[in-house]
Amino acid sequence: MSDASYRDAIFSTPLDRVARFSFDEQVVACFPDMIRRSVPGYGQILGMLGLIARRHLRHGARVYDLGCSLGAGGLSLAGQLPPEAFRYVGVDLSPAMVTRARETLDTECPDHAIQVMEGDIRTLDYEPAGMIVLNFTLQFLPPADREAVMGRLFAALEPGGVLVLSEKIRAEDEAENAWLVERYHDFKRANGYSDMEISQKRTALENVLVPDTLAEHHARLGRSGFSRAHTWFQLLNFASLVAFKDEAFKDADSSAPRED
Repeated sequence: MSDASYRDAIFSTPLDRVARFSFDEQVVACFPDMIRRSVPGYGQILGMLGLIARRHLRHGARVYDLGCSLGAGGLSLAGQLPPEAFRYVGVDLSPAMVTRARETLDTECPDHAIQVMEGDIRTLDYEPAGMIVLNFTLQFLPPADREAVMGRLFAALEPGGVLVLSEKIRAEDEAENAWLVERYHDFKRANGYSDMEISQKRTALENVLVPDTLAEHHARLGRSGFSRAHTWFQLLNFASLVAFKDEAFKDADSSAPRED
């Protein structure tokens, strides 16, 4: 995937008017570089998907990757689990993302059961699933739509199913939040972004990416029916949670996939 990608320079020149951020062809072309330099811990979160699946996914169950972008979640799972362990369904609203994800996954994972479709996760007709992944997806939905989506995902999960939710977050304390944002901008500068790029992208994302607090995420998961949820990862203002349907949390020593 990196061979077909380019360095993110979308906001590297002054713009008279900064348009709302969208996942168009320009973003798709540089997306691997953009997310690598913009999302602290992204690689670690992807790397954990297979480990979480080994602990909690019923053997052969369906895995939804919602907002799958270029299919990195599917690549991670396929790299850690055998073809018969799961059926992958990637969903994205961007036609450009879907086209590239299909090409990449067909090439890299020919032996796995892989499907990538264009769709809106708010209205998708879900089939029963053992695992659902939302990596930095919920944050792009209007806040008023998030509760209903989470309820639909809970209903789609099989008993014992697991949901992985990764999001940019905001701290409840204003001073803490300001510190996290400042250090995040330092992180981006260290990865080669200029102050102009940081400022223009922040403007483009205003009212497009609206983060919740961790407390809001946990409360929503609880209201949706999840019996248990943990924040298992946080780096600066980026975090990942894992939530379980029913009392399915296991702390077994075996690393093999569950077989029911």
